[in-house]
Amino acid sequence: MAKGPEIPGIRPYTHPAGGWDALAAVEEALAHQKMLLEGSEDLLRMNQPDGFDCPGCAWPDPVHTSTFEFCENGAKAVSWEASPKRVTREFMAAHTVEELLRRSDYELEDQGRLSEPMAYDLGSDRYLPISWEEAFSRIGAALRTISNPDAVEFYTSGRASNEASFLFQLFGRAFGTNNFPECSNLCHEPTSVGLTESIGVGKGTVTLEDFDHCDAIISFGHNPGTNHPRMMTTLRNASRRGAAIVALNPFRERALERFTAPQSPLEMATLGSTPIASSFLQVKIGGDVAVIKGMMKRILERDALDHDFISRMTAHFDSLRADIESTKWTDIVVGSGIGRETIEKVADIYIGSQRVIATYGMGICQHSNGTANVQQIINLLLMRGNMGRPGAGICPLRGHSNVQGNRTVGINDRPSAALLDGIERTFGFRPPARPGHRAIDAVASILRGDCKALICLGGNFAVAMPDRGRVFPAIRQLDLVVSLATKLNRTHLLTAKQSFILPVIGRTEVDIQTSGPQKITVEDSMAMVHASKGWRPAATEMVRSEPWIIASMAKATLGSRHGIAWDEMVADYDVIRDRIAAVFPEFGDYNARIRTPGGFRLPVPASERIFNTPDGKAQFVLAPGLAEDPAATGADTLILGSVRSHDQYNTTVYGLDDRYRGVFGRRDILFMSTADMSARSLAPGDLVDVTAADDEPNADGFRRVVRDLTVVPYDLPQGSIGAYFPECQVLFSLPRHDPRSGIPSFKSVVVRVTAAREA
Repeated sequence: MAKGPEIPGIRPYTHPAGGWDALAAVEEALAHQKMLLEGSEDLLRMNQPDGFDCPGCAWPDPVHTSTFEFCENGAKAVSWEASPKRVTREFMAAHTVEELLRRSDYELEDQGRLSEPMAYDLGSDRYLPISWEEAFSRIGAALRTISNPDAVEFYTSGRASNEASFLFQLFGRAFGTNNFPECSNLCHEPTSVGLTESIGVGKGTVTLEDFDHCDAIISFGHNPGTNHPRMMTTLRNASRRGAAIVALNPFRERALERFTAPQSPLEMATLGSTPIASSFLQVKIGGDVAVIKGMMKRILERDALDHDFISRMTAHFDSLRADIESTKWTDIVVGSGIGRETIEKVADIYIGSQRVIATYGMGICQHSNGTANVQQIINLLLMRGNMGRPGAGICPLRGHSNVQGNRTVGINDRPSAALLDGIERTFGFRPPARPGHRAIDAVASILRGDCKALICLGGNFAVAMPDRGRVFPAIRQLDLVVSLATKLNRTHLLTAKQSFILPVIGRTEVDIQTSGPQKITVEDSMAMVHASKGWRPAATEMVRSEPWIIASMAKATLGSRHGIAWDEMVADYDVIRDRIAAVFPEFGDYNARIRTPGGFRLPVPASERIFNTPDGKAQFVLAPGLAEDPAATGADTLILGSVRSHDQYNTTVYGLDDRYRGVFGRRDILFMSTADMSARSLAPGDLVDVTAADDEPNADGFRRVVRDLTVVPYDLPQGSIGAYFPECQVLFSLPRHDPRSGIPSFKSVVVRVTAAREA
């Protein structure tokens, strides 16, 4: 944090990530939800072999060698879900939807767990209680009136289990559509598209054990201390044994600088810490490809290639060589904001390391050329054979705890022939083969008026999308919106002609069906599938499991169509898993294997240097030029990237602090370098409006502008600024997305910053 005049809620934070402050934050989170004692028991069961899986990030579980395997933000996620606070019928009766819409996203979710099914009543502008039977009857009747199945969107959040996701896609396909927009479309779709083209599988190739054997880790565009904090133990261990860690990020994230492990008695007692990144490159927003091409140029200049691997196992290297050799160093330096000597030094670290892992997050994916960005990291690894051998490979850092598993079990808008064959073989009908809608397609359909119904398996659909100024009113024109959720959020309040909120049990809670208590399963970032079993009673007697709700909606909508045995599968989730294994052979012996502590790993052929591409080789894929996004076009424009606070996970805001960045009790912040402030005659604490540079008012006069943000000086490259998601979401437009993967460019939008109310 740069020094300057005092700003309310802004103060320097000098401590390492983790440590005593992390433990204090855990205690504060539990106290806020009034669950200090019960919450502690929850945490001891989290990520344990016979416990429940963290509802937060998808970082894998290690071999359990300690009494606890959770992080600060995982504890926040559990306390948020297991809160004793309740949204009751009395609360909903006391507040109109119009009143609730005036509350912040944090205030809405902080009301507590949803207690019973609710239906919107237009006359009173309130949600009123409804029985499960009547809810399903009305939902089924509404869906049956829709003649075009592609007028319905089936949206999925990454917290849904494999079992729920499989039933959800089966429901949608039996209904007749492949419209499966999902949260992965907004975060790691460039991974699914780019890795599949490059190495034949849309998943990372490394295991957790590979981090014990690597010589270097290159970290592109992610903030592990906030978004996947259990990774910090892995990075700490790698650093302490001497592995080089190179970080590329516009923000100097504290967790990539130094970390105190709460599980280390010595570090905690001595107030010590472990340095993480041995090299930290503050690349300007959109400059990662320039750095990568600079590193590749250095590799070519030193002839540090793995010639044997390239000749035997890859294709199109000569085209890549020509592209890199024609790229000028002057353009690389300008494009990245990093000096040539620094890039060469980092390249030399890479060259001097025999086994290298590249990790990346949203700072790589959420750009107009997100897929190409991912593929340039693959190119870098392939040049030195860092693929498919111990201690080396690619590690995309998935967000939500089962976002990868959703895709594996069929949440895919472009079904493969193998998926269609598997469903036909198992259930006796063949789903449509035509491509469905991903997230931006679903939004476009809603905006056009083609979409009639939206069914959300978790998530906060409207808040997660770009162009909220157009999306919010468009959702209110739908015939039907159904939301399966644990907590109240803003999407629920954008009421359609018929809107239903259906409360679901959480990860911490026991799921009892006809055959008894059930387990669910999830897949982590490294393709490990394992079981999760809740232990505490359900929030209320009226909440239900996601599989039960999905099956009930399907029965109410489809009747006996296709003869799918919904009741049989819900009665015993082993039957769902048997059906999954029948459709997807890689899940063979599914039920037996999840009963083994730690579960099992799904096949990732590229981990064994088997590349399931058309020619059987890993592909060098070109990305012409150096730009990841359209550049700022004038002296008065800047590039803004969205960021999450430390008290946040995706659209869920647990609190109003962002401790590591020195922000406390507020989110109305614009992070800006002192050079950019000076160029605009701004002082710390000034109020500004941020307007999208390509903004054009809608017919109703709506502008893509965020008003009254407080300028906070921050160590950032000149020309790059940051603001919190989802508050800045209004600035991002639907057309600004990666055409190959459809991901919106949430990490880069050209904006103008002006004194408040001048925009």
